[in-house]
Amino acid sequence: MPSIIPLSLIFFLCSFSYVHLSKGASNTTSIYESFLQCLPRQHDPTFSTIVYSATLNSTSYTTVLQAYIKNRRLNTTSTPKPVLIITPTKESHVQATILCAKKLGVQIKIRSGGHDYEGISYISSEKDFIVLDMFNFREVNVNIATETAVVQAGALLGELYYRIWEKSKVHGFPAGVCPTVGVGGHLSGGGYGTMLRKYGLSVDHVIDARIVDVRGRILNRKSMGEDLFWAIRGGGGGSFGVILSYTVKLVPVPVVNTVFRIMKTVAENATELVYKWQSVAPTIDDGLFIRLLLQPVTVNKTKTARASFVAHFLGDSNALVAIMNKNFPELGLKKEDCMEVSWVQSVLYWANFNYNTTAVEILLNRHSDNINFLKRKSDYVQTPITKTGLTSIFNKLVELGKIGLVFNPYGGKMNEFPADATPFPHRAGNLFKIQYSVNWNDADPELEKNYLNQAKVLYKFMTKYVSKNPRGAFLNYRDLDIGVMEGTGRNGYSSGKVYGEKYFMGNFKRLVKVKTVFDPENFFWNEQSIPTLPGKSRDKPRKMTTLI
Repeated sequence: MPSIIPLSLIFFLCSFSYVHLSKGASNTTSIYESFLQCLPRQHDPTFSTIVYSATLNSTSYTTVLQAYIKNRRLNTTSTPKPVLIITPTKESHVQATILCAKKLGVQIKIRSGGHDYEGISYISSEKDFIVLDMFNFREVNVNIATETAVVQAGALLGELYYRIWEKSKVHGFPAGVCPTVGVGGHLSGGGYGTMLRKYGLSVDHVIDARIVDVRGRILNRKSMGEDLFWAIRGGGGGSFGVILSYTVKLVPVPVVNTVFRIMKTVAENATELVYKWQSVAPTIDDGLFIRLLLQPVTVNKTKTARASFVAHFLGDSNALVAIMNKNFPELGLKKEDCMEVSWVQSVLYWANFNYNTTAVEILLNRHSDNINFLKRKSDYVQTPITKTGLTSIFNKLVELGKIGLVFNPYGGKMNEFPADATPFPHRAGNLFKIQYSVNWNDADPELEKNYLNQAKVLYKFMTKYVSKNPRGAFLNYRDLDIGVMEGTGRNGYSSGKVYGEKYFMGNFKRLVKVKTVFDPENFFWNEQSIPTLPGKSRDKPRKMTTLI
């Protein structure tokens, strides 16, 4: 396979065997010194400006670490901290970091936007680990003539959307509604947004990529081969190497889009409407995405539950009202409920900005979101839930008091892609995906205990309504409750299979084979990474400690 290695790194590779971590040197200072000794600084003095240590430049280290922690639950004094943070500004920095971490036997975590719900891009169950933070890799080059964009892994979705909007008002990209999510993690895990039913997943529009593998080589689609290219489009890039960039195909969007939000409580016939939604939302016009939020609320001092129907339609309000009157008249949508917007305004709307008064430039603000404590889980529904079941669910939400559910409809384009087209397997046969969602602002540990328990209780309660054998889960809604990798070799494979088959279903076996070929020593591992085949890898032993 061809590779691209700078001259300064060639010298580094030739002299690599002389660099090692002294036996027993596990403290922060010795790792820092060994790492700096390993890096080819004599040929590239910029290395000294991208390495942060908790003991030697602690103020800068803390600022860099906390800048992209998007879950306050994972930003406490007891949260495991990396020994070092490396913030590369060029590709040779990434190559050298991988080779040094491998030589020194230090685990590497890869962070792009920091939105991973369990924080495994910046915390670890290992005692000593480093974070490779890709936030400087944020270039977005849009080419309207070819309808493509080259997006570096550390760019945020908002930056991608803005750069598309700069060049065209009739192009978009089918990705998430939160503009501060990192492109690297979003695309490597699947990625979806409000154009899911029209255009499928983000990864369905990836046509090339650049990745640094475990040997320090920079590979594109041609040089990495179709197996690895398949694996990094939904199988989690952190299992196979460090993604540098993706090349994506843009999609057409109309000049006029329409959004609406209609809320109904149980007393306002919410149960009947949700029941009908299950048959309508996955089968209605492919250009219409109607998300459903179920949550406990208090109305006139009485606890109840509410359903919120939040929609994005690729078209004008007249067409939307006609479609809804034909397919879902029970919701009672009227033209005055609708807001006609441009595609980029729809992005602002879904990100909870006032699209009339907020400048589009807010999408370039990498820290525009509110950071809360949070927990997420996921499920898939393949058979409509009965009215009796929905009543039970509403009652359970009221009983628990805080946690809510988000139903995201499938159908449309999602029915057209085979389950093995990418590692993301949850395609035809699924009516909708569930996100379990609970946020809070108070740092009280008793509240955290209560809310985390609510998530587990509701997840268990929903068992009879969701997919089975295995019970599916969405990788980008990372959830350590469904399993973690424990040990190495056969134990690592067996424990990895538990969560792996939930995330990837029948694609798990192929992902393991690709992993074993491209990373036989399982260097790129995390608590829910793809394991290697037992007996066919050179998986190094690890000492496991508690992650949180």
